[in-house]
Amino acid sequence: MRTTHVQIVMASHVNGAKRLFGGKLMEWIDVTAAVEARRHACRDVTLAAVDPLEFIAPVKMNDTVVLEAEVTWTGNTSLEVRVDTFVELLDLSRKHVNRAYLVFVAVDEDNKPQPVKPYEPVTALEHKEYDNAFLRRAFRLRLRK
Repeated sequence: MRTTHVQIVMASHVNGAKRLFGGKLMEWIDVTAAVEARRHACRDVTLAAVDPLEFIAPVKMNDTVVLEAEVTWTGNTSLEVRVDTFVELLDLSRKHVNRAYLVFVAVDEDNKPQPVKPYEPVTALEHKEYDNAFLRRAFRLRLRK
């Protein structure tokens, strides 16, 4: 499954240089990833971690921004979601401007962690992302100490 969010950058989304606020992009990433995580988990989720974000290229006012989210890994109650952000030009070509990895925990109505169905990669790229998810997870766990 893949969740896609499309947004036109408006005046309220930009700073004085007419570039998208980083925090606004982070909000869109969070929402897009949460929708993908909820769809996979078939329940509510809560954000547990976000890997460092690197803004590869600026996003300007009036740009069309496309965010695409996919689950890349699942644990017992947690799941990792990758969000790729693109600026889509009027000729429909795309420029990659950001990649983010977020970890969510599936929860019940009392906010208790709940099991999620296992993610099963199919394509070569999905297998690569899945294998690399273990490295990202190990890195996150080292940061906790």
